[in-house]
Amino acid sequence: MQVHVHALPVLSTTNEKLAHVRRSANFHPTVWGEHFLAYASETKENITHEEQEHGLLKEEVRKMLIQTPDKSSQKLDLIDTIQRLGISYHFEREIEASLRCIYSSFHEFSDKDGNDLHVVALRFRLLRQQGHCVSCDIFNKFKDTKGTFKKSLINNVRGMLSLYEAANMGVQGESILDEALTFTTLHLEFHSCNLSKYSLAARVNEALKMPIRRTLTRLGAKKFISFYGNDELHDDVLLNFAKLDFNLLQKKHQKELGSLTEWWKSLDFQKKFPFARDRLVECYFWILAVYFEPHYALARSILTKVIILITIIDDIYDVYGTLDELILFTDAIERWHISALDELPPYMRDCYQILLDVYSEMEEHLAIEGKSDRVNYAKAEMKKLVGAYLQEAKWYHSGHIPGVEEYMKVALVTSVYMKIATTTLVLMGESVTPEALHWVANEPLIVRAASVIGRLTDDIVGHEFEQERGNVASAVECYMNEYGDSKQEAYDELKKQITNAWKDMNKECLDPISVPMPVLERVLNLARVINLLYKDGDGYTNSTTKAKEFITLVLVDPVIE
Repeated sequence: MQVHVHALPVLSTTNEKLAHVRRSANFHPTVWGEHFLAYASETKENITHEEQEHGLLKEEVRKMLIQTPDKSSQKLDLIDTIQRLGISYHFEREIEASLRCIYSSFHEFSDKDGNDLHVVALRFRLLRQQGHCVSCDIFNKFKDTKGTFKKSLINNVRGMLSLYEAANMGVQGESILDEALTFTTLHLEFHSCNLSKYSLAARVNEALKMPIRRTLTRLGAKKFISFYGNDELHDDVLLNFAKLDFNLLQKKHQKELGSLTEWWKSLDFQKKFPFARDRLVECYFWILAVYFEPHYALARSILTKVIILITIIDDIYDVYGTLDELILFTDAIERWHISALDELPPYMRDCYQILLDVYSEMEEHLAIEGKSDRVNYAKAEMKKLVGAYLQEAKWYHSGHIPGVEEYMKVALVTSVYMKIATTTLVLMGESVTPEALHWVANEPLIVRAASVIGRLTDDIVGHEFEQERGNVASAVECYMNEYGDSKQEAYDELKKQITNAWKDMNKECLDPISVPMPVLERVLNLARVINLLYKDGDGYTNSTTKAKEFITLVLVDPVIE
């Protein structure tokens, strides 16, 4: 993030200073403008026929699921295809029942088709995705007498691809899956350049860029519909239902984003916060990755407002505010009362008022369900977040580079994932119990792992730009300073920690689990979206290229039927 300085009048209630040097990050303006505004007023009349067809196709797919024997490889392929087409949310009970049956007969199945690498690896992955703790020892049968994977597997591209996807489900200590990942990656990279069959080549290339375990449901579905349609063995019912489902759901999402754009426009963002990132559409895409299902429409709306507010607040602390102002703002959020407005500079008053309004909206909706007290969890995390932002600001203004442990304690909070994970659960209604809220408030391993992935990925890709600002604390700088590492050595160490964090997340999703799988999946989705947007650069701050491409795929262009 490139930052320049310029002189502006100080905005202070005391008026003790006439001028102060403020920083400016020169963020690019929104690339979307009012593009989605038109969707806010669209009516539903034109999609009645499509919804009727959707209902009929849905029941046909349900029959396929029920009628295909659980004790068959066809059932595994069917479940996998339904999940990858992005339509499994319609059939969660049927899929869960089938996989429970498959798990109960796991050893029977393993003996029956033990030499079919594709079937063994696919079953392993599907069961682990469902939370069943199956042993990775089943892959030992594919090793030779020297303890390495058999060379005869190399040309079995379908099997190698399934093994690659299975290996991404590993937890710490599973060396055979580490070996499998290295083995399959090496040979699939070779095959990706030499496959003549387009649909398989496309699937291999996409998997190497983003394995299923790290793929966003909606983005993965959009791409897989294309791959599946080019497979001559595809099922027309599945394909047509997936296309229709994607387009109908996209229209719902477009309308939601249109309403949010109206709200955003009414705030007069550019005039009130010209120093901050205007990223409403990117925020909605972020939250859509967490939960896309129709019944979470209200949760998406409120959480999008929360995350865009966090963006403004982040830029106040990181870019624009003076240290004195930041102390005032932190205190105001700690008090959480309208009376604090009078003590803030004008630009902070605007932000603070919007904050109070959004959380009041949250409280009002939860009050209808008799759950308004849950907002206290979200408020507590916001207070914790701004306290951590203030600590980072103090480090910057004093030129202090903390030790790694001291830095990570604060930086895992400013990764915002503890805050977002908590608010996500607060808004999930009946599917989240008070016990689950207590669980997330105590910073469980899966939330800490998602925070590690978010923080370290951001620190690595943003390191060069951040250092242009001067003495900015980051995980890279802290490692270099404390251990005398080179920049590359610090990068390598942090990447190892990111890999281990993914393994921790995988472990937390296996039986026994602390909270229901739908709760764990939301945290997993948070890690997925940060991995996507920050994989090769800060795609959120600099959203003109890859973020725009992803948003276009999911929220602009329908599937061509």
